[in-house]
Amino acid sequence: VLSDLLWAAFGVNRPSGDRTAPYWRHVMVIDIYLTMADGVWLYEPKTHKLLPHSAEDIRKQTGLQGFVATAPLNLVYVAHGERMTDVSPEERRLYASVDVGFIGQNVYLFCASEGLATVFRGSVDALKLGQALKLPEQQFVTFAQSVGYPRA
Repeated sequence: VLSDLLWAAFGVNRPSGDRTAPYWRHVMVIDIYLTMADGVWLYEPKTHKLLPHSAEDIRKQTGLQGFVATAPLNLVYVAHGERMTDVSPEERRLYASVDVGFIGQNVYLFCASEGLATVFRGSVDALKLGQALKLPEQQFVTFAQSVGYPRA
């Protein structure tokens, strides 16, 4: 299920390398980090693999709501500001947010089709979460999205 969720979110779906969601000026600026009980992983769409990032459980830091600490999966959407060279820092955040909105919608559609629960969250301490992820200065957290099971 996780593999299919990630492919639906922002996987490669054409021989050209294009993705399941549109993206800014045909420049890949978004990475998806997965925070789970067993650590942090980075989704690599080209090979459709998870790359280990950290063995630390940082789910609690992915949002301000109590449920994030125990959600089976929190997706963290990170933008590469350094790839957006000809726009202002404010525009970088705007364009990255639009891209992430498309990706988040794909996750919603997948979760609906699989009977999973999800919530897209802007209530994130992006600076603190970026530090927990040990992101380089030019990368920044945009949003997070929890995925789990519906309450009975």
